[in-house]
Amino acid sequence: MKNSIIFATVTAALLVLRLCAAPQSEIKVNLTLDEGDYVSGERVRGVVNIVNASPYKISVGYPNSKDLFFIEVYRQGGELLDRVSSRKFVADFSIKSNEGLKLETFLGDHYGLRSVGSYFAKPILVHNGVRYEGQSRAFDIVPGMEVDNALQIFSNEDGLRREFKVLTWSRKHRDHVFLSARNAGIDNTRFETYDLGQSMKITRPTISILPGGEVIIFHRIDSDHFVRSEFWSMRKKLELYRRDIVRDPETAGQNRVRELYEEAGGIDPVARPWWKFW
Repeated sequence: MKNSIIFATVTAALLVLRLCAAPQSEIKVNLTLDEGDYVSGERVRGVVNIVNASPYKISVGYPNSKDLFFIEVYRQGGELLDRVSSRKFVADFSIKSNEGLKLETFLGDHYGLRSVGSYFAKPILVHNGVRYEGQSRAFDIVPGMEVDNALQIFSNEDGLRREFKVLTWSRKHRDHVFLSARNAGIDNTRFETYDLGQSMKITRPTISILPGGEVIIFHRIDSDHFVRSEFWSMRKKLELYRRDIVRDPETAGQNRVRELYEEAGGIDPVARPWWKFW
């Protein structure tokens, strides 16, 4: 009788442990970030990967959905940040049993990630009343290094000024150029910081503002090319209109001289000066 009671107790304990541990192995939630650090104002893009090995469907965001998904962000030291938006972290989704799904998310759309410092992001899925947590992902918010700036004044908006800064920061051992903007005067709106891509240090990036509100940034991408980024700066928004790769006029001219020299049959340039090629 005593052995039967002990066996039943041990069996019940093992069953409880199995029930508690099973959900953790049935559903996996993971978050990966594109970078390890972000310039203040970037949206902080990440990818959420959910694998459903449970026998039930996961459903989040639809009118009849009972499951939840969200991401908690902590400042270094454990302080949980307050959300600044009620928008959904990811698009509505459903995952059948034994299937998986990857979803895009932007942490900066939900939390005020402008203060320089270290942070941690943790993805969380609540399914059938059970909370499934992924590993925390660390990232840093950095200030960037200012290399140029400009001021836009809105003539039809009394007191409204928009300050632009061109910043650089090393990312994956390559310098990148960023555009940061904020309003000054009648409001203090801050806009998304844009990563304009890789840059070479031999030429300093520049910014100029045209009368029509076009904001033009030039930065060198390699020895022969620049990137021309054009933004439209309007009263309530700032948006990237186009990005073009353009030839460096100086190197383009040199290349044309070489082409003409080859077309001339490779005559010694000492015997035929360069101006006779034109």
